Amino acid sequence: MLKITHLTSVHPRYDTRIFLKICRSLATAGYKTSLVVADSKGDKTRDGVTVFDVGKPSGRVDRIFAVTRRVLKKAVEIDADLYHLHDPELLPAGLRLKNLGKGVIFDSHEDVPCQMLHKPYLNMPARWLIAKVFSIYESRACQRLDAVIAATPFIRDKFLKINPHSVDINNYPILGELGQGNTDWSTRKKQVCYVGGIGSIRGIREIVRAMEYVGSGAGLVLGGRFGEPEVEKEVKTYAGWSRVNALGWLDRQQVREVLGKSMAGLVTLHPIINYIDALPVKMFEYMSAGIPVIASNFPLWKEIIEDNQCGICVDPLNPAEIANAIDTLVNDTAMAADMGRNGRRAVEEKYNWQHEEKKLLQLYKNVLEGNNV
Repeated sequence: MLKITHLTSVHPRYDTRIFLKICRSLATAGYKTSLVVADSKGDKTRDGVTVFDVGKPSGRVDRIFAVTRRVLKKAVEIDADLYHLHDPELLPAGLRLKNLGKGVIFDSHEDVPCQMLHKPYLNMPARWLIAKVFSIYESRACQRLDAVIAATPFIRDKFLKINPHSVDINNYPILGELGQGNTDWSTRKKQVCYVGGIGSIRGIREIVRAMEYVGSGAGLVLGGRFGEPEVEKEVKTYAGWSRVNALGWLDRQQVREVLGKSMAGLVTLHPIINYIDALPVKMFEYMSAGIPVIASNFPLWKEIIEDNQCGICVDPLNPAEIANAIDTLVNDTAMAADMGRNGRRAVEEKYNWQHEEKKLLQLYKNVLEGNNV
């Protein structure tokens, strides 16, 4: 049985993309699948995937240096046929594994150089310099790898110029995981929701401000953790916070329950480079749950939503416009239900993990057989 090992020094062990989708798909397909993580929760086997824990980092510097060494050490001990890297800081480990004659794939979840330009803890000159240096290193490293997986077509196109064996494996939802889309709308609450990481560039200020303008009486359910304590403290002083129910981090079942009770899902991210050409998983998860989407009016997102008639696009920097979209859907249940069904149908037909899984397994087959062309 061929052995596949996934490596991460950053992501949680049961990360939706890494574990729930990719690792479980590989295990089901008959590969001996393992995952190396760094969280101090111990080794465990679940759903046919063996998780190896190398210990939680004490900070960012420890993670980048000490933890990556421990991840590499464990990877060598496992002696897999193919390694799949999920963090850019593991690229040096990937090159070491290549030198040992192993197959190596890099999974680019984000356009990392662009992402670095928006790191709040770095000043602008430092951001530019680090992004430039990393971009050069990333290009040279990925040229030597067997393949590159990109989370979006936009990122794939960047890597195709570096490595011809690049393919997009989109982070679309698993059919049925977050609902069947047939909930009786009369049982839904007068609420909209946002599920995911919470931060300034993800639009939390504007979302909470929008609740001050909402006239339909709808509330907002927040599922996720704040990434910026000072922003959390700030938005809690807004008048709109009185209409917010902040639940904190949610597991997948809790996410399903929130979506099943809500009348729309918000994904009003700011217009930065990393988001404009992204395919946010939460947008497709809202669609899979059968609820309409209120999304940023980026051209790519607008095309998806308008073509499928599954939501409303708004200026993400305009709280009044966000509020108007909320009121439109809450006050017209029939229209909201139609949009929800349309979104669900689009996921069933094209925006689902089962479709992406076929592309993933074909790439693995090509790499392992040495004909990834």
